[in-house]
Amino acid sequence: MRKLVALPVLSADALSSVAYGPEALVTVLVLAGTAGLAYATPVALAIVFLMLAVGLSYRQTIRAYPHGGGSYIVATDNLGRVPGLVAAAGLMTDYILTVAVSVSSGMAAVTSALPGLSGDIVLIGVLVIALLLAGNLRGVRQAGALFAAPTYAFIIAIAALVAFGLYHAAGRGFEPVPTPPVHAVEGVGLLLVMRAFASGSTAMTGIEAISNAVPAFKPVPWRNARTTLSWMIGLLVTMFAGTVAMVHLEGVVPQSRETVLSQLAHRSFGDGGLYVFTQAATALVLLLAANTAYNDFPRVLFLLARDNHAPRIFTRLGDRLAFSNGIILLSVAAAVVYVAFEGRTDALIPLYAVGVFLAFTLSQSGMVVHWWRKRDRHWRKSLCFNATGALLSALVFITAGITKFTEGAWVAILAVTGFLLVTTRIRRYYDRVAAALRLHPQTIEIPSGTLSPPPDTCTPARSAPPVRRAAGDGAAPEEEADSEAEDTPEEIRHLSVVPVDALHQASMRALAYAASLQQPVLALHVSPSDEDAERFREAWLLWGDHLPLRIVVSPYRAIVTPLISYIESLHHQRPDLTITVIIPEIVVRHWWHRILQSPLAGRLRRALRHLPKIVVTTVPFHIQEGRRPTP
Repeated sequence: MRKLVALPVLSADALSSVAYGPEALVTVLVLAGTAGLAYATPVALAIVFLMLAVGLSYRQTIRAYPHGGGSYIVATDNLGRVPGLVAAAGLMTDYILTVAVSVSSGMAAVTSALPGLSGDIVLIGVLVIALLLAGNLRGVRQAGALFAAPTYAFIIAIAALVAFGLYHAAGRGFEPVPTPPVHAVEGVGLLLVMRAFASGSTAMTGIEAISNAVPAFKPVPWRNARTTLSWMIGLLVTMFAGTVAMVHLEGVVPQSRETVLSQLAHRSFGDGGLYVFTQAATALVLLLAANTAYNDFPRVLFLLARDNHAPRIFTRLGDRLAFSNGIILLSVAAAVVYVAFEGRTDALIPLYAVGVFLAFTLSQSGMVVHWWRKRDRHWRKSLCFNATGALLSALVFITAGITKFTEGAWVAILAVTGFLLVTTRIRRYYDRVAAALRLHPQTIEIPSGTLSPPPDTCTPARSAPPVRRAAGDGAAPEEEADSEAEDTPEEIRHLSVVPVDALHQASMRALAYAASLQQPVLALHVSPSDEDAERFREAWLLWGDHLPLRIVVSPYRAIVTPLISYIESLHHQRPDLTITVIIPEIVVRHWWHRILQSPLAGRLRRALRHLPKIVVTTVPFHIQEGRRPTP
């Protein structure tokens, strides 16, 4: 991406937080009445300093991880597996709440302009999440002018709002407008100020997005990413500080039926077109910010599944080359949270800060360890920046966890704890399965000989998959029917195809079963890259190259579609053959373990059902719970 496109697309989450961050700060301080509002400026300055410190520290992350350095990757590389999982938990909590908070804040912007819709914000918000789900399942991507426009419109709207407000304030000598009478419900104290600081700090959400997407930039990627990050931090600081300054000068206090930003727009623009433009831009940029999570959440889930900390179904790409299962999970979780908190932004904010700053803290702590180990050029300066970012992020995390625990932060902390427990148990299960599947010296060697498939049944490896045909396409119904007219066993000619994902006990058992039928056998392997294909070929040769092997390279990590295409190709080339697809199947005892295994057999059976003379069968391999595998 060019910087002019990357800036609005990757900064939408961070910049849109100006719509609710300053309001969250003031909402806490107003509990102490006029005396509490006097602390808005000092607290805002502290948050600005935090933004600059964290922004500078993420510049170091981009330099150290030019291929993308999210919190999970950085924490795992430098702090270990458990801190990496905790960082992932914080990130995923952040992404779920990004959708919920962005939608709720967007609904608040809409209902501020159209109060008649205020009673339907929960229903409308759920419909918006459903719309985001449908769009992302169809492969909508955040790129180009279409997705850049809302962010630029929001920047222009805030700039105009602040400019008009300062112009009006200059006419009265920058004398602040008195605030309406506010009744204090608690006294001013350190706890109140810290709560306001933690709430206002939610304006920093999304800062990590650019460090995650470094490879998406045009060359030189890391340099363009750092430049874009600097522009984003500059815009965020300016917009946040300008909004807080206008709140102070205009004497605005939070109201239940109208957002602070809407009140400021009313005072600057009245009820005309500029007010409508501001509210529309705010709603659109918040919608774009919610959509940002749909790119990052499934990617984190993919990384977790790749490392055996999440079910492997999250590594699967859908037909539109999107991680469909991760997208569905995010939508369901965000909708549940949104409905549970009745679409109220002020109720969701306490949960937000915990996940955001937990991920920030671990990421920046990991960078401190990275620089200490590496000690390359300018390492001391980089370590200092990252240490400052880690300390300040930890301060906000601890503050949010303590001061907002009873307001809902306990939910986020409980979610992180539950996530750590579940992912650890999933990894333990996959490790146990891997130990049970591991090959040993007594593995049965399958004899070669007369097991080669007919020479004209195999398409070249790594060839483009053929276009799928419906049953009967290109042949008359009578011909399809006649192709299954064998009446005696002697009339049936066989070819066994065994999909092999890896060389382990289950695949060996399936190959042995296929070979025992004394019919031609073809092993079929799908690899995500040429490098992986070469590694599998070397392992196959080391095992003995007992059977013919075909490797299909699927660069988009799709498994089922290439398998189906290859088998269909075999069927159309040799319709006289009965093709038996023999799939190794891992059988587990408990039902909850089944979701951790790939449902390959069922998917292949459903996809190939329309073709005649295709048989799909499985060879079970039972995992014995609580029993050590035989060496």
